[in-house]
Amino acid sequence: MLLLDVGNSRCKWALVRDGQWMHKGALGNTEFRALQQAFAKLPAPSRILVSNVAGAPMAERVQALCAGWQCPLQFVQARAEQCGVRNAYQHPQRLGSDRWAALIAAWHRVRGACLVVNCGTATTVDALSAEGEFLGGLILPGVYLMQQSLLGNTAQLKETDGALCDFPLNTADAIHSGILRATLGAIEHQYALLVARYAGVRCVLSGGAADKVQPHLGMALEHKDNLVLHGLQIMGEDKQ
Repeated sequence: MLLLDVGNSRCKWALVRDGQWMHKGALGNTEFRALQQAFAKLPAPSRILVSNVAGAPMAERVQALCAGWQCPLQFVQARAEQCGVRNAYQHPQRLGSDRWAALIAAWHRVRGACLVVNCGTATTVDALSAEGEFLGGLILPGVYLMQQSLLGNTAQLKETDGALCDFPLNTADAIHSGILRATLGAIEHQYALLVARYAGVRCVLSGGAADKVQPHLGMALEHKDNLVLHGLQIMGEDKQ
């Protein structure tokens, strides 16, 4: 199977044979020529599973990239129930396929109450019950998106590195601390709500900005790269 996680800014992939990852990679969504070259080096898959949250134009690009293999290509969508996870979203099919795949991957790792955090272009903070029910979650701008929003829409700010401080005394530290505190606050608040309902709650953390967030989270957590791809693998291997 070829698994594709097409996010808002990057395309990540893994080629799986007999449950093992044989190849993996990641490139920006706009790097079409580089994606073509990378895919040309892969052995032909027998099926392709895609999580795409980058819209219809990117879906067309993915179809063009994969057309030469002449094998089934499936764009996954959230369901009411799949791979042991039940979806309590108001309209289950409207839950992002990336969030759905990440929830399935986290459930199969934890098998208990869990907060699933993906720190990408957006930060998503989703809650699983002890019985595997998706309870709901948050979407907020990701760490880098918050920074770029400030820099692009505020006069006299420059892109400089800052440090996390309790009471920042310069602009770089104020921006960095504000962005991290907003992200950490959302995660910690949802974690506290879940802990109030269930014992032994864990957090599964993924995404490109996870390294910036993880050192400041005081909770039982596991950092797992490529959570969406792992969820797609579980979907693809599910016999039901």
